[in-house]
Amino acid sequence: MDDSTTSTSIPPSGLTIDPDLAVSTPRQQRRVLLSSLVGALIEWYDFYLFGIASAMVFNVLFFPQFDPLVGTFLAFTTLAVGFFARPLGGAIWGHYGDKVGRKQMLVLSILAMGVCTTAMGLLPTYAQIGVAAPILLLILRLVQGIAAGGEWGGAVLMAMEHSPKRRGFSSSFPQMGLTGGILVANGVFALVAGVMPEDQLLAWGWRIPFLLSAVLVMIGLWIRLGVSESPVFLAEQKKQAQTPAQKKAPLVEVFRHPRTLIVTILLVIGPFAVSAVYLTFAASYGLQVGFSRSDLLTASIVAAALGVIGQPIFATWSDYIGRKKVVGLGLIMQAVTGVIFFAQMNAGSIAGLYWSISLISIAHAICYAPLAAWLGELFPTHLRYTGSSMGYQIAGTLGGGLTPAVCTWLLITGGGAPHSELVVVFTGAVSLLSLIGVLMAKETYKAKL
Repeated sequence: MDDSTTSTSIPPSGLTIDPDLAVSTPRQQRRVLLSSLVGALIEWYDFYLFGIASAMVFNVLFFPQFDPLVGTFLAFTTLAVGFFARPLGGAIWGHYGDKVGRKQMLVLSILAMGVCTTAMGLLPTYAQIGVAAPILLLILRLVQGIAAGGEWGGAVLMAMEHSPKRRGFSSSFPQMGLTGGILVANGVFALVAGVMPEDQLLAWGWRIPFLLSAVLVMIGLWIRLGVSESPVFLAEQKKQAQTPAQKKAPLVEVFRHPRTLIVTILLVIGPFAVSAVYLTFAASYGLQVGFSRSDLLTASIVAAALGVIGQPIFATWSDYIGRKKVVGLGLIMQAVTGVIFFAQMNAGSIAGLYWSISLISIAHAICYAPLAAWLGELFPTHLRYTGSSMGYQIAGTLGGGLTPAVCTWLLITGGGAPHSELVVVFTGAVSLLSLIGVLMAKETYKAKL
């Protein structure tokens, strides 16, 4: 179904800038790709570190007065607050990114994220300041979510608009950065948890990965300050200056054409939800069925590493055969491998845990890798940052933010571990929801930006 056939879709007026007239030099392209990779890695390291800590230690440190499973639910609810703030961040960063430029918003977003994450590492626990501790944690997570709301859209657009002829491949770099951030976050937390007794980990060791963010953000800022603005955005600004017209705010214009926004949400919600299942919820579930923290963190590292390797491969594949085919295949595989993953976890086999999480990680990479380019291609240049960010972040809120808490509730409803049947059904249902988005979306891999 083509978006151009309905009045509720974004008009394709932005897909008119010829890439040959708006292209950066090879050196600039390499610098931008490095910046989008490293910057996204650092920012998502910060964001997903909270998810790991929520599954592993925050229930004890900030919600100790509750039953462990209820404490985990509350920790995951705090995790969800960051996801709920991301659409607001997407609207703010996207509006100014479409008006002022992509680069400035990326610099500000990584700085805000780093400050919040470092502050979390300095935060007193419930035992030290009582109920103020979870309240402050909630506030920091809220601001962290707003900061994260502008990262993905800006990094993806900088990458694809600097290299418009290889959009799938180029936009896979911030996707790799996202998965790489998960990999590094799990690796650092696993290292700290592996060398410390549990009492020291809970006393002060958990702070180390959060405080490391200050160093990483300085590196990311140095790289991002050295990149040039998107040539496609500059060409669009020049075009609009030559043909001045009364334009509505980007956010208003995006919501005036809701079908395209709905399609982007549907496309992303399944991959987001399933990654939250096997990277966040499974860390808590695994402890309940007998796996150690070390085993679960190692499994997450393996999964994230496979995601980093798979992202450029499957994104490039979509440059040749189209976004629809690759994403659709990945979603079907994701639903099937979810069944296998929980069967192996319930069996209690460490080897089974490793190979099954590898399967679901590869399936996720197949459906997730092309989405960055696809979402950007669905919107015209003057709405691209706002539209793609809003769709992605709303899906992140519904799919990624709510999923750990929803799965914990489903587990409680189903009788607790190892009764994971309802979670498995949920995994298949959200993959099917994204398949509906694939059927609704138009194919864009040959369109000009």
